[in-house]
Amino acid sequence: MIITTAIKPDSAMIEKAEALARELNAPYVPRRQYTLKTLLKKYEAQGVLVIGREGLRYTAENHPPLFYHPGMALVRIRSLLNGGTDPMLEVSGASYGDRVLDCTAGLGWDALVFSFAVGEAGSVTAVETSPLVSVIAREGLKSAATGLPEADEACRRIRVVQGNHEDILRRMPDKSVDIVYFDPMFEKAVMASSAMLPLRYHACHDPVSEEAVRHAVRVARKAVVMKNSPGNESFSRLGFTPAHTGPTVSYGVIHVANAAKR
Repeated sequence: MIITTAIKPDSAMIEKAEALARELNAPYVPRRQYTLKTLLKKYEAQGVLVIGREGLRYTAENHPPLFYHPGMALVRIRSLLNGGTDPMLEVSGASYGDRVLDCTAGLGWDALVFSFAVGEAGSVTAVETSPLVSVIAREGLKSAATGLPEADEACRRIRVVQGNHEDILRRMPDKSVDIVYFDPMFEKAVMASSAMLPLRYHACHDPVSEEAVRHAVRVARKAVVMKNSPGNESFSRLGFTPAHTGPTVSYGVIHVANAAKR
């Protein structure tokens, strides 16, 4: 991967590109007047991360571009503002002031809904394995302009952490958050939305482990929640009780107060 800017960058854009190049351990390449296709060929790179006026955008040959957008989270927040409900929030029991750990953040869509629900008195930490995805999510959440002030405020409150969620859970103290959340949405190849397709190429495909769930139960005060496809065997394998089943998405829960020692 190489990192560059939009054509005719200002000094702030160049400075940001250089900083991200250091963070991602990737070469910074001045854009000049080169096309992205020319840069990819010139530097024999698999992809290029472009820092532009509208945010970060990763482009690779034969793959759809990856950039931050709020996805269906914006629709879900609008529904909540209009008095609607959200299955993820109902199953988790998330409420104002809660501390949430999203172990499989992606671009932070579920983390954004959690952040809206827990408000400024709560906190949401979003863990993402992929360095590229975590940077795009982090920078996108910082500058998101969704047209919905409540969503923009919720974006700013999310803390994105790059790393392996099992390692992070292992180091956390007992009962240090209220809710731990998993969404291993790429265990199956079927995509519910074309919006998820660019993310699929960069996401971690490892299933959630029994060890991760054991630590999640230890770390959570209220509940551990998993999102998956209907009928997925992970719920029974990992000890989750099915709590909501929709046409494309199901949720399982472990209520920590009732959980047996693992």
